[in-house]
Amino acid sequence: MTRPRAEDFLELIERLRRGRLKVYIGFAAGVGKTYRMLEEAHALTKRGVDVVVGLVETHGRVDTAALIHGLEVIPRRVLEYRGLRVEEMDLDAIVARRPGIVLVDEVAHSNVPGSRHAKRYEDVYALLDAGINVIGAFNIQHLESLKDLVEEATGVEIRETVPDTFLEQADQVVNLDLAVEDLLERLRAGKIYAPEKVTRALEHFFQEDKLSTLRELALREVAESLGRAALAKGNAANGEAGAPLRGSERVMVCISSQSPAAATLLRRGSRLAGRLNTDWYVVYVEAPSESPERIDSGSQRILLANIQKANELGAEVVRLRGRDLVATLLDFARSHAVAHILIGRPQRRGWRGLLRRDFVQRMVRETEDFDLYICGGPEPEAVA
Repeated sequence: MTRPRAEDFLELIERLRRGRLKVYIGFAAGVGKTYRMLEEAHALTKRGVDVVVGLVETHGRVDTAALIHGLEVIPRRVLEYRGLRVEEMDLDAIVARRPGIVLVDEVAHSNVPGSRHAKRYEDVYALLDAGINVIGAFNIQHLESLKDLVEEATGVEIRETVPDTFLEQADQVVNLDLAVEDLLERLRAGKIYAPEKVTRALEHFFQEDKLSTLRELALREVAESLGRAALAKGNAANGEAGAPLRGSERVMVCISSQSPAAATLLRRGSRLAGRLNTDWYVVYVEAPSESPERIDSGSQRILLANIQKANELGAEVVRLRGRDLVATLLDFARSHAVAHILIGRPQRRGWRGLLRRDFVQRMVRETEDFDLYICGGPEPEAVA
C-alpha cells in the first residue's frame, strides 16, 4: 500500500478551506441575474447568514436598486486613472471583513489599471482562496469558448471574457431563463435600459433571432455543466475523481509560434473537450529556430499569450521537440489516447502559407485513425 505524503493531506485541507462558488448565468441583460442574487442575499440574511454586497451594478433599475436596502454594502475603492475617478470592488476590504458570503456582479469586468488583478474573476479567485463564499453573475456571451459563436451570431464584438475554468469550478450554476418575448417586453417597458436607449438596443443586440441564439447557448452550456458535475460526482464516489468520461476521446489542439488561428483553435478545442467531458491538450512543437534563446520577441510574445489562454481554458499545455512536425504530433497523440485533433487552416499567401499547406496535407493523409478538424472559418471542417 502506498503511504500518502504529508503534502497530499495538506492539499486536501486547503481545498476544504476554500470558499464555495455559486454562479448565476443569463443570456442577456435584464433576465434577472442581479435581482435574484439580491433576493437570495435577503433570504440568507434572514436565516442568520453573514452576507455582504461586494459589488452590484443596478444600471439604474429601480426594482433592483431597492433590493440593496437592508444589506451591508462594502464601499468601493476609488482609483485615479487618466484624470478620472474610477470605482472598483474593494477586494482588500472584503477579505478584511471576512463575511460568510459576498455578492460579486459582472464577473467578466476588466479592472482599472492599478488594481491588484486585471479581471474581476481573478478577484473572485482571491476571495475563494481566502475561504470566503461567493455568489457571482455574468452573461453567457462572456464565456471565453463561446466568443466566436456569439460574435458570429450577434455581430457584436465581445471584449471581456471569463475562462471556462471559472464556470467549471462553480459548485452551483443557475441559469436565469426568460422567454425572448418577455425580455423584449421588459425592454420596451423601460425596465432594462433608460427610455432613450431602448430604440438603439432593439436595433442592435436585442433582436429576436440574436436573443434566441444566446438563450439556446445558455441552456446548452448549463445543461452540459450540470452533466459534467454529475459525472464528476459519480466518479468521485467510485474513487475516480476527475476521470474523463471516455479516455480514448481526448482532444489535441496544435498551435505554432505565430498561429493566426490560435484563439479560435483554443476556444473550439475547449468546447469539444467540454462536450465530450474529456481531457484536452494544447501541443506546440518547438523548431530549432524557436528555442528560448533564438526565438524573436514578437513570436515569443504571441506564443506565451496563447499558452496563457490555453491554461485559462483548462488545457494541459505540452511543448515538444522534433525534426518532423507531423510525426512528432501524431506520436504524442497516439501515446496519449487522443481521438480528436484540431489544426489551423493554412494561409493563402507567402512562404509560411506554402509550409502550412504542406503540413495540413500531410496531416490529412496521415491521420486516418483520428478525427481531424481544420479550423479558421465560422465552423470547424471535419476531414474524413
